[in-house]
Amino acid sequence: MIRSAALEALPVREAVPSLLEALGARGSAVLCAPPGTGKTTLVPLVLAGLVGGGPRRRVIVAEPRRIAARAAARRMAWLLGERVGESVGFTVRGERVVGPDCAVEVMTTGVLLQRLQRDAELADVDVVVLDECHERHLDADTAAAFLLDVRAVLRPELWLVAASATTDAAGWSRLLGEAPVVEAAGVAHPVEVVWAPPARPVRPPHGMRVDPAQLAQVAAVVRRALAERFGDVLVFLPGVGEIARVAGQLAGVDAEVLQIHGRAPAAVQDAVLAGGTGRRRVILATAVAESSLTVPGVRVVVDAGLAREPRMDHARGLGALTTVRASRAAARQRAGRAGREAPGTVYRCWAEAEHDRLPAFPAPEIRIADLTAFALQTACWGGLGTELQLLDQPPAGALAAAREVLVAVGAVDPGSGRATDRGVRMARLGLHPRLARALLDGPPGAAEVVALLSEEPPREYGDDLAGAWRAARRGGDAYAARWRAEAGRLRRAMASGGGRGEAAGAPADGAGAAARSHSPTPPLPETGLRPDPSGLRPGTPVGAPPPHPRASNAGGAGYDATAGLVAALAFPERVAKAKGEGAFLMASGTGAQLGDGSGLRSAPWLAVAVADRPSHSASAQIRLAAVIDEQTAREAAAHLLSSGEEVHWEDGDVVARRVSRVGAIELTVRPLRDPDPGLVREALLDGLRRDGLGLLGWSRDGAGLRSRLGFLHRTVGGDWPDVQDEALLARAGDWLEPELSRARRRADLGRIDAGQALNRLLPWATGEAARLDELAPERIEVPSGSRIRVDYSAEQPVLAVKLQELFGLAQTPRVGGRPGVPVLVHLLSPAGRPAAVTADLASFWQGGYRAVRAELRGRYPRHPWPEDPATAEPTRHTNARLRRE
Repeated sequence: MIRSAALEALPVREAVPSLLEALGARGSAVLCAPPGTGKTTLVPLVLAGLVGGGPRRRVIVAEPRRIAARAAARRMAWLLGERVGESVGFTVRGERVVGPDCAVEVMTTGVLLQRLQRDAELADVDVVVLDECHERHLDADTAAAFLLDVRAVLRPELWLVAASATTDAAGWSRLLGEAPVVEAAGVAHPVEVVWAPPARPVRPPHGMRVDPAQLAQVAAVVRRALAERFGDVLVFLPGVGEIARVAGQLAGVDAEVLQIHGRAPAAVQDAVLAGGTGRRRVILATAVAESSLTVPGVRVVVDAGLAREPRMDHARGLGALTTVRASRAAARQRAGRAGREAPGTVYRCWAEAEHDRLPAFPAPEIRIADLTAFALQTACWGGLGTELQLLDQPPAGALAAAREVLVAVGAVDPGSGRATDRGVRMARLGLHPRLARALLDGPPGAAEVVALLSEEPPREYGDDLAGAWRAARRGGDAYAARWRAEAGRLRRAMASGGGRGEAAGAPADGAGAAARSHSPTPPLPETGLRPDPSGLRPGTPVGAPPPHPRASNAGGAGYDATAGLVAALAFPERVAKAKGEGAFLMASGTGAQLGDGSGLRSAPWLAVAVADRPSHSASAQIRLAAVIDEQTAREAAAHLLSSGEEVHWEDGDVVARRVSRVGAIELTVRPLRDPDPGLVREALLDGLRRDGLGLLGWSRDGAGLRSRLGFLHRTVGGDWPDVQDEALLARAGDWLEPELSRARRRADLGRIDAGQALNRLLPWATGEAARLDELAPERIEVPSGSRIRVDYSAEQPVLAVKLQELFGLAQTPRVGGRPGVPVLVHLLSPAGRPAAVTADLASFWQGGYRAVRAELRGRYPRHPWPEDPATAEPTRHTNARLRRE
């Protein structure tokens, strides 16, 4: 029996006529409705004609998360007074509850992509609703682009609705062809904002790490909220680990502490969404509770202000989730949970002054995530990804890196960029392309290992992939149950024609190309109300997997061999060789480190399945890996194998050897007795770049000549050469030959007379070289008759000379031609110590000399200190010597 009162209480009903009018006129619309108005539940029922008396239509509702898809279907079925699967059903990975008379099917955006790839025309569908489109998940953006293709070519009558509570309505309107924007005001219960920043500064999050002090502050705010407000408390935290730690700090509170996240058992999720039993509740949740879900009884929200986003380090081949500050849009969504049923309160665990500095919306995944799966989806669709209609185009570098991976695993034809038959099969497995490759090419038992890798096992399973596999087979926890279901799904997919070990075939047309040629592929078959059993039960005996020749190459049959081979096939760039003390080098060139207590520290080789690189570390931290041997590394990463002569500069000298390697890992090394002279010359030049031209033989005269030429280049210019390191290295062939080509090692560089070699750069052709001693004399004769060396190494040439030798010299000497540059005179005491510095001797004699004379004549009474130095006789000698002469 339809619950009419509940339906009539949903505020979005006021906007339904405008929505229907917009769809009838344009075929697409953007629906903006606050949380709790019924956009996820009432709107699909009206569009399907299940309520409101409209014509019967088939509606697909796409949700970003499995928990939201299940909850939305259950809520709509409850509103109709039916069981799930009758008029309203749902499909998520590994579970489908859809009956023959189903009019509304709720599914994840990933499942919708699979449906589009199999049936681009969506022949039995009338309306598609993309819910919570503001979250900008990659699957949702891709599905929207594919649906726009379908509407443009095959199904112009297909209705498309982009729905969200907080979204870029103008951007989505433009994307959907200037679609009308329909807004539902709703009944907005007031939500009081309480700012509750930490009393002391906390460290900002980095990687997956959150400062324990910040989590302690969140727990303290929860206790405060329980004391100050009534109703259940919904707490937003970034991940499962943080939920567990805060739950531990809430021990002893007078409330039932529950957890809701993607890994929580379905029974726990259902209990949270069903409402309380009278006792007050504290619900610790990840972002799954931000949208599409109404948690009954919640009057208070505590927002930690953190979120998790995917990041991809393309240089190191490492992808991971990272903790970031939540956006203002997410903060609004979270706050709205407190006011869905009645006035409420949100405690924000940051300062009000920080709020406006938060990003307006979450970062679109297409800008920051691994694009390998996106690139495969677009290749199967019949394009390269750059021609799709998207709110944000994918970064070119990230897309190119993704295509390289797809070519390496045989999923994409390197010439056309189109998906091969093998690539189409990989896409239909519903896995990341790396895991699909491991499933297709792996040994028996691969499905179970791939299922482990598709959802990272709990940390308590350990960092040994084979050990985690055994634990999952034995386990009776929620993760083990999900793992069994996924392993069963993958085995069934392979048994129904997934294939194994096939080479890349000819490019496939793809669903998008099929759509454009009006030849849709068959639709996904219905499977009844319940998913098929996985074939695995808790407590399955832990026996060795069936032997397989590929697994036996990995060091013998069994769990270790199979797990290692599958991980290596999935992540060939992460096969890693031990360096000692738990440190490894991956084929990608990135170092990796095991934890101190890991049982894998003695392994000579690993296949690293999960790793992340903390922001403060140059090495990745290994979270999950399997033992392999060198042969497995060679087989799995065959495309990274190389062999050849290597001549390079290392540790201060030329190293010449023949090396075979897998990526950055050296496998065999043999010395080269007669390396190619050209390679040796390049290695020596590299050494000069790294360690400097000081490796050459520089005499005092040679260094002086370089300084003189540098001075002339700066002041005179013209043909006088630049003698900076970079310029000299660029012209090495002009001045270091033939000596450089004869050299074989560092010692030979030291035998090259660099000063003599520099003479080759002088401007002999123009005749200017003959003026070197005129323009930049090596020495200047002073009034005493001494020839004093000029130092040209500084910006201004320096003449360091004893003061008495300049008596009678009225003007400062100049170099560099006419008018020239005055030298900087360093006037020395009779002992050779600095006494004064001047570039204007005439002024010094008139003023500064008196102070110097007063200070030094008592210290050096045997030397002349005339009152008028400008007319005095210059000398190198003492008074006594002068009298004798």
